[in-house]
Amino acid sequence: ISTAYSLIGASGTVKKLKLVCADLAELGLYIKIWDGFRPVSAQFTLWEVCPNPTYVANPTKGYSSHSRGNTIDLTLVDAEGKELTMPTGFDDFSVKANRDYSDCTEEEANNARLLEIIMEKHGFSGYFGEWWHFSDTTGYPVEQEFEP
Repeated sequence: ISTAYSLIGASGTVKKLKLVCADLAELGLYIKIWDGFRPVSAQFTLWEVCPNPTYVANPTKGYSSHSRGNTIDLTLVDAEGKELTMPTGFDDFSVKANRDYSDCTEEEANNARLLEIIMEKHGFSGYFGEWWHFSDTTGYPVEQEFEP
């Protein structure tokens, strides 16, 4: 039952993401997803590699929102699939990755803000420490026994 519930719930996130894509397509832009659903077992492995709670949720203290199927890490790309310039690359665990945008170029800041505006318009909220990280404002339960 929980697997079916998670898949039904996450479909709401997918529907919101389709609206994001439609808005971006009008601008000649698309998304590139770096990370989406993450099984709990993968979260434990990630924590072992990077035990920094600013960037990785400690699975012993709760679950990552990625394990709920409603969080994605993404960037913008052009029609040829080339990534737009952003404040940092993916999983840059430095202060430049936050949503302050004071330490990047105007173009990088504008691109990141565009992504943020469109994601928020369609029901996602961003995490301050990572410009690429967005969660559906609708929460879903964690699928603890996911089998790929």
